Amino acid sequence: MNDKARTKKSRSDGEQSRERLLITAIRLFAEQGYSRASTREIALAAGVNVAAISYYFGDKAGLYRAAFTALSPSPADNIAMFDQPHFTLRESLQGFFNQMLAPLKEGDMMETCMRLWFREMLEPTGIWASEIENGIRPEHEAFSRVLARHLGQDKPDDETHRLAFSIASMALMLMMAGDVVKTIKPQLMAGPEAIATWTERLSDYATALVDAEKIRIKEKTA
Repeated sequence: MNDKARTKKSRSDGEQSRERLLITAIRLFAEQGYSRASTREIALAAGVNVAAISYYFGDKAGLYRAAFTALSPSPADNIAMFDQPHFTLRESLQGFFNQMLAPLKEGDMMETCMRLWFREMLEPTGIWASEIENGIRPEHEAFSRVLARHLGQDKPDDETHRLAFSIASMALMLMMAGDVVKTIKPQLMAGPEAIATWTERLSDYATALVDAEKIRIKEKTA
């Protein structure tokens, strides 16, 4: 085996070790919480040396942060999917729901991540507060500005923010209570095509909410 082939194999092995660590960490942190899941246990379950955690993630906190955000693209990437000056309202809404529902296409991994997120809310380490401030807030602010633009406002007011939260809540229902939908109507969550249909329908419903808000504003200013 030449040096180039050895380097490629080493890189491939390293990527696989990192991936196993991350997947194992998501599962064990979700099951046991941050404080009870030890790095030694995670490494053992992943089939790697415990030193690999320091190599790939710095420390336990770094591994937890990577596990918590594993299915979360950067806020800038999410915002770019719905906040473009040339987008119609429909295009913005479709982009908004596409980025919110994208994790649902990950199947079992999404369910494990949801358990981890719930555990973080119940046993906070501080990362959830950071996620709200550095991830959720900028995305909400951007979406509120998009709605304000289509409502003919210079900037979002409290009602526009209320509308933004209400629209987002429709997607959050699927993310946080998807097991309810799967139990009652499993076909509605069966695979990527079903999720794509949700994106279309939620965009329809959200358009109706925006239209209702336009009527409310018009009546208020008449």
